[in-house]
Amino acid sequence: MFDTKIAIVLRNNLASWQKLNVTAFLMSGVAGQAPEIIGEAYKDRAGNSYNALSIQPIIVLSADEATISTIHRRALERDVTSSLFIEEMFATGHDVANRAVFANYGPEDAKVVGIAMRADKKIVDKITKGATMHQ
Repeated sequence: MFDTKIAIVLRNNLASWQKLNVTAFLMSGVAGQAPEIIGEAYKDRAGNSYNALSIQPIIVLSADEATISTIHRRALERDVTSSLFIEEMFATGHDVANRAVFANYGPEDAKVVGIAMRADKKIVDKITKGATMHQ
């Protein structure tokens, strides 16, 4: 049904609250890059309005530190724009601080805890190879 795939890969040793936090941040980046994936607002039978959601399914995967670093590298090698969350961002409290700490690291030393992307299905499958379904 879709030519593209949205995948979020989380490092497998995060606390539950961290997994949820990272997933929310990463998906907001994907939606910001591709606003066309957001559908129409929802309405319930009583007429209450709710926010629009993604029109496309989202897969959430899990990987160890080495695999998520490989996934990050593959995304860069294939020029796939991604959302990235690094470990040091847990210690910040707002966007400006997040970007400041993020700028201190490069691909070779970033402690990636989550990465999300939307691209052609086959490319996303190749990039995320080695990750498993999140449990």
